[in-house]
Amino acid sequence: MPSTTPLAPASPLTALAAVSRAVASARLVALGPAARLVFRGREAAIGPAGEAFGVALPREACRFNAAGGRFAFWLGPDEWLLLAPGAEPAPLFAAIEAATTGLPHSLVDVSARSTGIEVAGEKAAFVLNQGNPLDLSLGAFPVGMCTRTIFHKAEIVLVRHAPDVFHIDVWRSFAPYVWELLEDARRELA
Repeated sequence: MPSTTPLAPASPLTALAAVSRAVASARLVALGPAARLVFRGREAAIGPAGEAFGVALPREACRFNAAGGRFAFWLGPDEWLLLAPGAEPAPLFAAIEAATTGLPHSLVDVSARSTGIEVAGEKAAFVLNQGNPLDLSLGAFPVGMCTRTIFHKAEIVLVRHAPDVFHIDVWRSFAPYVWELLEDARRELA
């Protein structure tokens, strides 16, 4: 059973975001707290888990579904990251557990593990490519795509919400490192 502690502790990016320089062509935003659950399940559990979360779990590789401000990211053949900005994880956890009782699955609350960063603007892909090897052109990494990848030496989940809007989900301990490297890449644009 998940703990009843509040959402993740204060963001490790608060101080860095406060002194971040404005660069219109590639903006950085520290995203707020969110409930984050990792769901792994077999075929029978996938539908009920999505219904309980309020977002159908995507069945296409490296894609995400969204509804009501919540997101379900496909990370592997039987693995999804469920993200609910501003929500408490315990009620979501309980609802999914109740819906999947007796079905082979795993559900883990990782809300305190990660934090989010938005990289937006016409040069967002350029900034990300300073530390990520993926082809971030719209043809290769279209809107609606997500993947687990790296940024320099940190593992991230990279999501494209719009042609010029990306979100990074990164472990809290690596968040300042990733933020500073993004800032270094943005300096080339200033």
